[in-house]
Amino acid sequence: MLSFFCMEKGGNLKGSLSLDDLKRLQNEALAQISQVAGLEALEELRIRYLGRKGSLTQILRGLKDLELELRRQLGQKANQTKQDLELAFADKTSQLKAAARQAGAGALDVTLPGRRPPLGRLHPITRTMQEICDIFLHLGFETVEGPEVELDWYNFEALNLPPDHPARDMQDTFYFTDQVLLRTHTSPMQIRIMEQRQPPVRIIAPGRVYRRDSDLTHTPMFHQVEGLLVDQGVTFADLKGTLTAFVHQMFGPEVSLRFRPSYFPFTEPSAEVDIACVICRGEGCRVCKITGWLEILGSGMVHPAVFEAVNYDPETYTGFAFGLGVERIAMLKYGIDDLRLFFENDLRFLRQF
Repeated sequence: MLSFFCMEKGGNLKGSLSLDDLKRLQNEALAQISQVAGLEALEELRIRYLGRKGSLTQILRGLKDLELELRRQLGQKANQTKQDLELAFADKTSQLKAAARQAGAGALDVTLPGRRPPLGRLHPITRTMQEICDIFLHLGFETVEGPEVELDWYNFEALNLPPDHPARDMQDTFYFTDQVLLRTHTSPMQIRIMEQRQPPVRIIAPGRVYRRDSDLTHTPMFHQVEGLLVDQGVTFADLKGTLTAFVHQMFGPEVSLRFRPSYFPFTEPSAEVDIACVICRGEGCRVCKITGWLEILGSGMVHPAVFEAVNYDPETYTGFAFGLGVERIAMLKYGIDDLRLFFENDLRFLRQF
């Protein structure tokens, strides 16, 4: 009979142990595992057999004092016993956890009110864009969209901006090649539409545009809405009336506005529209640069050179065009003094809308 001495609690060898004894120890442990009813009791039982001072662990530690052949045979059996017990403990743990989950599911009160998932909201830029478009749609304009990667002809030349025109420097453009670029405004859609249609034309072109600029009131990518109206007998008074109606619908009838002479290559005469700063109420702040006024859009009567580029007769037709920055409108609409907040994706900011 193969046997070896078992370790006493104090570390001395005590008695002899056979292969049959190892088998009985395994059977005893398996029987106790099968009867355990809780995870806490199961862990206590695992420690009793497999813990650092457990019964089987003490046997394995005592193997080093045996003769080689005896150590080999008993060690093989003891290791197999350990593996069998570890597997039994793992299976029992899974069974007890599954039973606990099933018991918990049965205790669920389906009459309790559910938890409402958080709902997303429209970004303030999207909301402002939609509101701008809705106002002009009610004024009789049609919405059109076009490519953000544009040809130089549509972005500059057809709009009376030839290659040597100094106003091109003001755009600070992202170029792919000499003839392909990221559009700096949505005005190219005016040319594309006039190439396809004969007057009357009444459109707005919302979308993303790109320029090399970044500060409190500018970003490299921003949103614009360009507008165009062409027909017979269109005057600057029509332009003023349309834009005044837009400002009062957007900000309220009490908001003051002014038309200030300006220059744009594709319009003549040209004007910028300012409104009283809604951040400081006209007293002067960093957003309006202490002037009390904020420029919100550029406008003017369509230049005859633009009509000639699309084969419109400037002696027959007149029209006006305008362009506004959506971010600037949103800043004024919601009282925001830093444009970068729109692009930082801070949920604390976005939840306010």
